[in-house]
Amino acid sequence: MSRPTLALSLCLAGLVLAGCQGRGGLGDVTGSIGGSATQPRSASDWQAESDRWGKRYEANPKDRDAAFYYARALRSLDQNAQALAVLQSAVLTHGNDRALLGAYGRSLADNGRLKEADEVLSRAHSPERPDWRILSAQGTVADQLGEHARAQQIYQAALKIAPGEPTILSNLGLSLALSRQLPEAERVLREAVAAGRSDPRVRQNLVLVLGLQGRFGEAETLARQDQSPAEAAATIAYLKRSVSQPNSWEMLKTGGAKPRVKATPVQARAPEPSEPQG
Repeated sequence: MSRPTLALSLCLAGLVLAGCQGRGGLGDVTGSIGGSATQPRSASDWQAESDRWGKRYEANPKDRDAAFYYARALRSLDQNAQALAVLQSAVLTHGNDRALLGAYGRSLADNGRLKEADEVLSRAHSPERPDWRILSAQGTVADQLGEHARAQQIYQAALKIAPGEPTILSNLGLSLALSRQLPEAERVLREAVAAGRSDPRVRQNLVLVLGLQGRFGEAETLARQDQSPAEAAATIAYLKRSVSQPNSWEMLKTGGAKPRVKATPVQARAPEPSEPQG
């Protein structure tokens, strides 16, 4: 990281699983087509993906795979309005396709249409075949709506399907932090970090929660796992200033004017569109 990037906003738009991580580049909600299960990682890779699928989509806008992967690339490039338009058209043609509904719901959340996102995501899986990825996305939307108790119930339901899944645990930890349940948030985030598949975003979330409890030394030690000593020190200095503000909890929810410390919902790969969900 070239500067402190742990931002004080909770950018809860979907782990997901979908959100703040450049969507697909750091663990999006979708897989990739063909023989490769590896998603593009860099902006140039995503641009190439957008160009490739965009041409196929323009040739046949009713091609579900083209719409799905073109929208995925657009979201990863933060072209959210265009991605939403592609998915909105796709679900009109493929209204019962739950993979498309899931992507559409996340895209609605990207564009701030949270109530609609909540409703669409509820249709993207069924009680008979629940999908923990969709549940986790629903939880992040509920958190954005300020419905933290409901969000936590959703995350717990997701954990019954995927016990110990770090992406769910991380989002649950953030939700608990928003509810000012900091010791429990720390416990859950430590469990996510210890799961063995955690990434910098999970540790960043734990850094934030430690800082909110005034444990800046521990927070800085953890931050150094992903930042240089100077960057970690700058991150903690900013966090100290932020939590000393009388409106620090409101900043946690809104991100403040110029956030640097971002607690980030962690998003997971969803199944291929052709795979059964659940």
